[in-house]
Parts: sequence; C-alpha cells; structure tokens
Amino acid sequence: MMNPKLEVLTPQNSQLIFIDQQPQMAFGVQSIDRQVLKNNTVALAKAAKVFNIPTTITTVETESFSGHTYPELLDVFPGKDILERTSMNSWDDQKVRDALAANGKKKVIVSGLWTEVCNTTFALCAMLEGGYEIYMVSDASGGTSKEAHDMAMLRMVQAGVIPVTWQQVLLEWQRDWAHKETYNDVMAIVKEHSGAYGMGVDYAYTMVHKAASRANPDHKTLAPVPAK
Repeated sequence: MMNPKLEVLTPQNSQLIFIDQQPQMAFGVQSIDRQVLKNNTVALAKAAKVFNIPTTITTVETESFSGHTYPELLDVFPGKDILERTSMNSWDDQKVRDALAANGKKKVIVSGLWTEVCNTTFALCAMLEGGYEIYMVSDASGGTSKEAHDMAMLRMVQAGVIPVTWQQVLLEWQRDWAHKETYNDVMAIVKEHSGAYGMGVDYAYTMVHKAASRANPDHKTLAPVPAK
C-alpha cells in the first residue's frame, strides 16, 4: 500500500486550520520572533486564499483571556466564522471536528499557538481518532521557549506528524511556475512576506526585467543637486 505521506501537498488534498493565533497566546511565545511569527501566519493565510484551501479558524477564551485573532489574519477571510472553544485541545470541540470533516481533506495543515500544548494535543488526537495526516507549520507556530517548541515538534514527528514551513507549503501548492492562474498572486505574497527572497524578486523584476515598481506611482525621484 502506498504511503500517503509521500504525496505532495496540492490544493485538492489539503485543508488548513489556524489554532489560537491570538495576542495573549503570542505574548507567551519565546521560540520565534513574534513579528516574524505573525508575518508567517498571515502569509500562510494568503497562500490558502490564493489556492482556495478550505480553512478553519478556531480560538480559545477570546473575551476572558486570549484576545481577538490578529486582524491581518481575519482580513484575509472576510466574513468567515470563528470557532470559539474552552478546551486547550481543539479536537475536544465538536464544531472543529465537524468543520474538518465537512472540508473532506485528510491532509490537515496546522498553524497554532502554543506548539507544546494546543498544537500537539490536536495533532495527536486528530491522527489517532480522526485518521487525519497532520502537517505542522513550524515557523507559523510558536512555543513558550525554543526547547518547548523543539521538543513538541520532535514528539509530533515521532508520532507521524510532517514538519513543514509556510513557504514550503506555498511553493508545494504552486508546484510549477507554468501555472499562470496563481503565479502573480504567489509572487505578490513572496514579495511582501518572504524577506530577502521577496526583495530579490522585486529587484529582478524592476532592475533586470525593467518592470514598473510596485510602489505608489505618486512618489517622485528628485535628481541629485550638489550642495553649494
């Protein structure tokens, strides 16, 4: 029997869940720079939108403790329902189980806080009880220390979870640059969220291929004037 984990991620076989991407949870993250974490999480959300990936957003104790999901993440999915919970383990909430089942994809990509609690318990239970394959986005998740994050990732990998990064997921979905229907949107995400790689794309487009700058055209460049 073929190992399903040998299959690459595609827009047809994937779904995505964001778990507790909320301010109070992010305050406790020490395993990754929190602005980088937010950047990566929003980039993953934008990638999911480009490829029409079924996406679930779940939160815990929003009003009493954790605060509201990042507005930049919610802006990617206007009007989308947010599945509120009391449980640390998302699998323990029936709404979450129902949403995953309704999406009909066995490969579940996970971005959440904290890695060692909410991500790990969900991953283990979803595999054991739901028969899902879990792809944990390490750089769009965070733990309360580097060791906590790393040990949680190790525990999950030993149990069969597949570790990935957000850009890996994006490019696996794109797969071929000849897929022009998503090319421009993918490159827009890269330019905004991929750091030096994105800067390099902007440079190549404008300086090598002489494309127009994506900056606001109202900006004017004034010629040098030697001081007298």
